[in-house]
Amino acid sequence: MSDPQPLVLPRLREPRRVSLAEQVVRDLAARMAQGELRPGDQLPTERALMQRYGVSRTVVREAMSSLRAAGRLATQQGRGAFVLDPAAQAPTYHLHPSEAGDAEDVLKLMEIRIALESEAASLAARRRDAAGLAELQRIADAFGDSVADPARSTVHDQAFHLCVSELSGNGYFGAMLGGLSPRLLPRARIDLFKDDEVARLAYLQTLQVEHANILEAIRRADAEAARAAMRLHLSNSRERLRAALDRLGGQGLAGGEGDLYDN
Repeated sequence: MSDPQPLVLPRLREPRRVSLAEQVVRDLAARMAQGELRPGDQLPTERALMQRYGVSRTVVREAMSSLRAAGRLATQQGRGAFVLDPAAQAPTYHLHPSEAGDAEDVLKLMEIRIALESEAASLAARRRDAAGLAELQRIADAFGDSVADPARSTVHDQAFHLCVSELSGNGYFGAMLGGLSPRLLPRARIDLFKDDEVARLAYLQTLQVEHANILEAIRRADAEAARAAMRLHLSNSRERLRAALDRLGGQGLAGGEGDLYDN
């Protein structure tokens, strides 16, 4: 395999609607689509990407997490990130027209959750203790063991988010999130997959990876990484739902301010 050609990338400025992380994602995805970055090519190092885009390490890591979740990159320990075949795409999400109203309502709730839970995760990284970490790990493991059973995984998914809020040390986070139950998770109200079990499993496996990123940041006591990982996770969920609704021709969606990707 030949060495990848050096990238000539623009420095980025703070946008109004599209985050810096998404600008990096879009630029790299475009270069993959154009064949400048081919399957098997190794991406530049994290530091090189920071310099070429003029962004922080957190922005680069958010972009890499998004591309991995979309099936565009694979990370090899000690070697770096490599471009995957374009056929490895994220699953398609299906939404029935009768669920469009519920979906728009859930999008509004997701905006609230992004704000609340990102900060809760940051505080959890600062304040977590050994017992709390052990409980969060137990829940994450239970979620991983239940990905083949959507009903069970929903319970563990909700428990994971509530546990992070409890680790924040501020009971108001848990009280507010608990008040959203059982509407806390989009998939608890809306079936995006119908009978597509392959897509459903791929989706749950993506959630498992995103949970692991949040857990690891909290374990490291890295408040900024925990905030970014939670924000990325919830924004991914929001955008997966928004994409499904857009395919129905939905109009007048709440938001559009571009929290991370405008999941």
